[in-house]
Amino acid sequence: MTEHAPPQASRRPEPAEIREVLAHVPLVAAYFQRARGDMPPEFYEAFRKHGLTARHGAVLSHLFVEESLSVTELSRRMGVSLSTASELVGDLSRAGWVERREDPANRRRTLVSMPDRQRPVMEEFIARRSAPLLRVLESLSPRDRAGFVAGLTAWAHEVRDWQSTGP
Repeated sequence: MTEHAPPQASRRPEPAEIREVLAHVPLVAAYFQRARGDMPPEFYEAFRKHGLTARHGAVLSHLFVEESLSVTELSRRMGVSLSTASELVGDLSRAGWVERREDPANRRRTLVSMPDRQRPVMEEFIARRSAPLLRVLESLSPRDRAGFVAGLTAWAHEVRDWQSTGP
């Protein structure tokens, strides 16, 4: 995998560059617009009832992969302030989608985890959301797959850097 270059100084895109980007928006927009439609009913209802957003979903994605994380680590991984991460965790806790507990190794630290009862629902959602990407990756040659993944990785880094430093 190639190393991601540091963010460049922000510049105003040229009109031709803007047109090129806008031509690609429909390629990813459909994926993001379908998110709620791909949610298992229990997951969708929790989001609707508790006013949860994509940011809450991002917390759950991190907790699905990791058994537990501190609020500070969630904040760092998501590129949000500690207060924002804490607020997201509080919302998810009230909705019954995360549990908080004291870290036995450091009582000042709070660990957050996804309850075992919620994991199958989250796994179903992730499987539904991953299926199109996995089908595409399977259809590509190893070289094209590596290029596709490298491009997505660079884009994700750029978006994360942009969110933390501004345009």
